[in-house]
Amino acid sequence: MGDALWKLSAAAQAEAVRAGEVSAVELVESHLERIAEVNPEVNAVTRLLADRAREAAERTDRRRTAGEELGPLTGVPFTVKESTAVEGVPTTFGTPRFRDLVAPADAPPVARLRAAGAIPIGHSNMPTLILAGMHTRSELFGDTFNPWDRGRTPGGSSGGDAVAVATGMAALGLGNDSGGSVRVPAQFCGVAGLKPTTGRFPADHRILGPDDPGPASQLLVTDGPFARSVGDLRLAYEVLAGTDPRDPRALPVPAYGTPLPGPVKVAVVADPGGHGVHPAVRASVAAAADALRDAGYDVREVPDVPRLDEALDAYGRITVTEFAPTWPVVRKLLGSGGDRYVGMMMEQTPPASAEEFMKLMGVWMNIRRSWAEFLDEYPLLLGPSFTEPPVEPGLESRDRAGRDRVGSGMRLCTVTSFVGVPGVAVPTGTADGLPSGVQIVGRAFREDLCLAAAEAIEDRLGVLTPVDPVWAGGAG
Repeated sequence: MGDALWKLSAAAQAEAVRAGEVSAVELVESHLERIAEVNPEVNAVTRLLADRAREAAERTDRRRTAGEELGPLTGVPFTVKESTAVEGVPTTFGTPRFRDLVAPADAPPVARLRAAGAIPIGHSNMPTLILAGMHTRSELFGDTFNPWDRGRTPGGSSGGDAVAVATGMAALGLGNDSGGSVRVPAQFCGVAGLKPTTGRFPADHRILGPDDPGPASQLLVTDGPFARSVGDLRLAYEVLAGTDPRDPRALPVPAYGTPLPGPVKVAVVADPGGHGVHPAVRASVAAAADALRDAGYDVREVPDVPRLDEALDAYGRITVTEFAPTWPVVRKLLGSGGDRYVGMMMEQTPPASAEEFMKLMGVWMNIRRSWAEFLDEYPLLLGPSFTEPPVEPGLESRDRAGRDRVGSGMRLCTVTSFVGVPGVAVPTGTADGLPSGVQIVGRAFREDLCLAAAEAIEDRLGVLTPVDPVWAGGAG
C-alpha cells in the first residue's frame, strides 16, 4: 500500500492516517517520491517544501498517537499557487523581482486547509504575475507542461496546481480564478475544480503592503481548489467555506442550502453567445447532459445565457480601467514577451473615464440581476469551461487572432466570474487522447447543487486521473 499512497483519493488518504493504517510521514514521503519522479517532466511544482512537510507530518503523527482529534484532511498534501501566501516562503508571482518576497503569514485559504490537517508540499507554477497569458509559463520558473500532451497547454493561470493534482504529486491544489483560471486548467488536465461564489471563501489578495486592490480585483478573484474527484473537491469546499476577520467579504452562509423541490432544472448551453464550439466539446456537453438526465435531473436546452457579449465588454472595460495606471510599471516585470497578452488587451480596450466607469458599475449590477433571474428559473447551467480542446502553449500571446480565440474559448468562465456565481469543472472522458470536460454553474452560494450535479456526471462518466506524463513512457 505504501508505494501507492499518492494514488489514493484525499478522503482515503486522510482516513488511512486517522485510522493509523499509515503514518502522515509515510504519506508525505510517497508524494515526495512521486514529485521527484514526475516534476522534472512537467515542471509544475516550483518550490518543494519537503522539510516543512515532513515536520508537519511528524506533528500530525504525534497528535494521533496522543489521541487528539484530527481534521477531515489530516495528512493530505496540497500545492499552493505562486500567488498565494505560505508562511515563511516567498510568494514570487513567477517574477524574479519577487523571488525574496517571503510571506509573513499563511493566506486565509492556506490557513484553513492547514487547520483541517492538510500539509502544503510545494508552491506551483503560473503565468508571470498571473498576467502573461493563459498558458502556465513564468519568467522565474519557465513552462509547465500538460501531462497528456507536451504540445498542448495545461491552461492557466492555475495550471501548476492542475498538473500537480492530475499527476499525483498532490491530492489537492489551491489556485484562484477570475475568469477561468481554475476551470480551464481543470478541463485541460482532466481534474475537477471549483470556482466558488464571490464571498464564499475568505481570502487576502493584497500583493504588497496593507492596501487593497480596486473593485474588479476585489470582486472577480476567488480562490478555488482542484481535486481528482468531486468527492475530494467537496471535502476541500467544506473546509474552505466560512468567515475570517482578515476578509470582510466572506459571508457566514451555510455550506449547504435547502433542498430544491422536484427534479432540479438544468439549462444546457453548449455554445454560449453563438460564437462557435468545437465538436468534441459539444459532444462532452451532450454526454454530461445525458448523465444528468439519467440521474433524474430535468435537463433542458435553452437558447443562450443572459447578456454574454455585453458582460464580456463590461468585464474588459472595468478591468482595463482599474489596471491601466499601473501598467507601465507592471509590464517591465513581465519579462520578454510576457507583456503581449495584456498589451493587446490594452490596445483593444481603452480605459473608461470616471463617468463611464460609474455607468459600467451600474451595468455590472444590472447583468448580475439578469443572471440571478435566469438562475431562479434554472438553478443549474451546463456548458463548457473552454469551447475547444486544449490548445497549443502561448496561443493567446502569439497575435491578435490567437488572443481573441482564447478569449472566446473561455467566455462562459469570464461571464460567470463577472456575475460572481459558482462553477464546478468536471471531466467527461477523453477525445483524441486529450481530456474533455464541462462546468456546472449554479445560483450564488449554491455550490452544493453544483457539486451534486458534477458528482452525478462523474459517477456515470468516470475519473481520468492520476496519469503519468505520456511522453515519459506513461499510459496517460
